[in-house]
Amino acid sequence: MQYLHTMARVSDLDASLHFYCDLLGLKEVRRKENEKGRFTLIFLAAPADEQRSERLTAPELELTYNWDPEEYSGGRNFGHLAYRVDDIYALCKYLQDNGVTINRPPRDGYMAFVKSPDGISVELLQKGDALAPQEPWASMENSGSW
Repeated sequence: MQYLHTMARVSDLDASLHFYCDLLGLKEVRRKENEKGRFTLIFLAAPADEQRSERLTAPELELTYNWDPEEYSGGRNFGHLAYRVDDIYALCKYLQDNGVTINRPPRDGYMAFVKSPDGISVELLQKGDALAPQEPWASMENSGSW
C-alpha cells in the first residue's frame, strides 16, 4: 500500500491557491481541467516532496474545484492535513500577519493548527525537537477549536 493524496473540495480556487501555495509554500505539480465534468483538479506537493511527487504522483494534496457553485460546510468533518515545518513560530507569525486564523497557537513550540479558507484544519508540526517557548505564542489561548 502507498499513500497517494488527500482531496479537499474548495469553493474559491484563488483564495485556496493563495493559502496553500503563497502562504504555506506548497507547489502546484499538475492540473487537470475536465470540461465535461465541470471541475478542475490541482495537485500540490510540499517542497521537500516535489521530486517524489514527480516520480510517484505522491504524496500530494488534491484541490477539487467544481465549476458550478456549491456550498461546502463542516470543514472539521474532513479532519485535518498535517505538514512538518522548519520554524513553526516564523510560519505561524507569517500566516497570522496574512490574515490566516490560528486555531491552536504553537504554545509548546511543536504543534499548531491553522484554518484554510474553506475551514479545513491544517496541523503544523515542528521539524525535529520542539522549539523553546516564545512569546507571544507561549501565553496565547486557543483562538478557536481544532
